[in-house]
Amino acid sequence: MERNSLTGIGLAAALLVAGPPSSGAQGERHQLSGDIVAVYNLVGDVTVEASDGSAVEVTVTSRGAHGDRLTVATGPIDGRETLRVMYPADEIRHGNSGWGDSQLRVRADGTFGRGASGQRVKISKTDGDLEAWAAIRIAVPRGQTIEVYHAVGEVSVSNVHGDLSVDTHSAPVTTAGTIGRLTVDVGSGAITVRDAEGDVVLDTGSGSVHATDVRGDELRIDTGSGGVTVSRIAVQDLNIDTGSGGVSVSGSSANTVLIDTGSGSVEVALSGNPEDIAIDTGSGSVTVTVPESFGAEVDIETSSGDIDIEFPLQVMGWERNHVAGTIGGGQARLQVETGSGSVALKKQR
Repeated sequence: MERNSLTGIGLAAALLVAGPPSSGAQGERHQLSGDIVAVYNLVGDVTVEASDGSAVEVTVTSRGAHGDRLTVATGPIDGRETLRVMYPADEIRHGNSGWGDSQLRVRADGTFGRGASGQRVKISKTDGDLEAWAAIRIAVPRGQTIEVYHAVGEVSVSNVHGDLSVDTHSAPVTTAGTIGRLTVDVGSGAITVRDAEGDVVLDTGSGSVHATDVRGDELRIDTGSGGVTVSRIAVQDLNIDTGSGGVSVSGSSANTVLIDTGSGSVEVALSGNPEDIAIDTGSGSVTVTVPESFGAEVDIETSSGDIDIEFPLQVMGWERNHVAGTIGGGQARLQVETGSGSVALKKQR
């Protein structure tokens, strides 16, 4: 009965929670309606796109030598309407050199995510008796709140107009043309966001982040290890935190700019006058470029490196590694601190 069990857990227990799964997931289409819809899949590529329909439509196409052993379960869980692709094994092989490996815990109902309990599942290029994965296409109507939970593969999003959350373990995520709150949380993998309107929150444990043409109240980026590139954004609050990796911000405007990196250079070029800039790096040079009309209370400190300011400065204190003073009318606040590296404040040209 291995075929009808999830990661070694009896089918009866899964049915009590999930409802009856359908068999043979080849090219199946499912329509899901509800305030929040959540889709779960362990392995494969996921495409999320806009739809003119009134319900979320999910197409599941099984792949691999044992793809016919996958099943699909639907039904409400924790106030959300869900679709879950069920894998009847705890070691899954995908054989795709372009995808990564992962280990995670999966509940009996097929759900998983940060902090989930359940059976430990291993997903690998080479190991595992079950060779199977699923290609998922999710068509999302306007105004829908959608959550995507995925382990290994790639996630691509285009033109979704609604609140969207993507949670992956080892899968790069690319989005374009979204309107609404966008949240992307990746364990390992790059994040690329283009043309997003609304609050954007991006988090990756290991991987680069690229964000271009973002408009909204907030853009928040957090990486454990990986560089961050931001261009042509217009937000109220820009917050970037990276454990290791450089930060580049260009052609952008924000009222508040907060950047913290454990190790990495920081380059910030702003087209508008912010109210607050605070930059802290453990090791790396810092360059800030602002309009000629910029005015601020300035406090710059570096343990090792030069300080270069192109603006006329009313000096309050000047030491070899510490400068404090006022530029222009002092409307804003500029605070820069680096453990090792030079600091430059430049005029926009």
